[in-house]
Amino acid sequence: MVISSKVREGHEGDYRRWQEKMHDAMRSSTGFEGAEVYPPAPGEQSTWVVVFRFSGIDGLTGWLNSELRGKLLDEVRPLLEEPAALEILAGETPPRDTVTVVVSHSVRPGRERDYLRWQDKTRKAQERFPGFLGYEGFEPVAGIQERWVVMFRFDTRDHLDGWLASDTRRKLLDEGRHYFLDYDVRTIRSAFSGWFGFGGETGQGPPPNWKQAMSVLLALYPTVMILNLTLSPALKAAHLPGYLALFIGNVVSVALLTWLLMPLVNRIFASWLLPGRAVSASTSVAGALVMVLCFALSVAAFGMITG
Repeated sequence: MVISSKVREGHEGDYRRWQEKMHDAMRSSTGFEGAEVYPPAPGEQSTWVVVFRFSGIDGLTGWLNSELRGKLLDEVRPLLEEPAALEILAGETPPRDTVTVVVSHSVRPGRERDYLRWQDKTRKAQERFPGFLGYEGFEPVAGIQERWVVMFRFDTRDHLDGWLASDTRRKLLDEGRHYFLDYDVRTIRSAFSGWFGFGGETGQGPPPNWKQAMSVLLALYPTVMILNLTLSPALKAAHLPGYLALFIGNVVSVALLTWLLMPLVNRIFASWLLPGRAVSASTSVAGALVMVLCFALSVAAFGMITG
């Protein structure tokens, strides 16, 4: 279930706290598997996008019709500029570390077959563009949503932008307006999500990208320094070619980051990294300052060692 909301200016903190309350309520629902929150991105999208995952349509329908959800929706209405948009996507969980676009259409009555042929033509055009990974189409769900939804993925933001800005897409949109009344586009992405395990049972998505970047740097710098002081001399003594020694060093560093250091950083900074928690601006700044202090201590320590 993909929900997009336009939050009133100045109420972003209230909306975050409401989302945390919503996540807590959903965790007891049958079939609930997790949630991911994507705040607005300047120049990319102006809405908040939340992805809720359920194991089946029965569990999702039970939640949508629940009295508790109705009460929570009454609470959030004053925080929104307009009613939130909702789409239901029935399929496999998309792969991580890709850029996913969700597009919903209001199809003109009686033009459904023409719309499907047009979507098939659009998919074939997308397949010819660099970085295209996959496409899924979803028909309306009776009693839940009336819009047609498509979801497609690219491996990078640059490749996605290449498709979105292309003349091919522009011509297809001009043709498609004969078959649909309007459409809405939302983008979902994360920079380092594979290293941040806050999905699934915790009901959280990846942290904001700037927090992810700081956390990766905190683990990456000592990893590289330690390998330079230990593994690199050993590889040099073995008279390995530089390109092979560099590859071995990268294998070891990625393994250390993935299975040792990033899980450790996640545990230590969990209260700061979890995006679903109501973290105030002062708490975010304090966490960032602690990160900077850790950077300074790490640099100073290796300065003493190498000195």
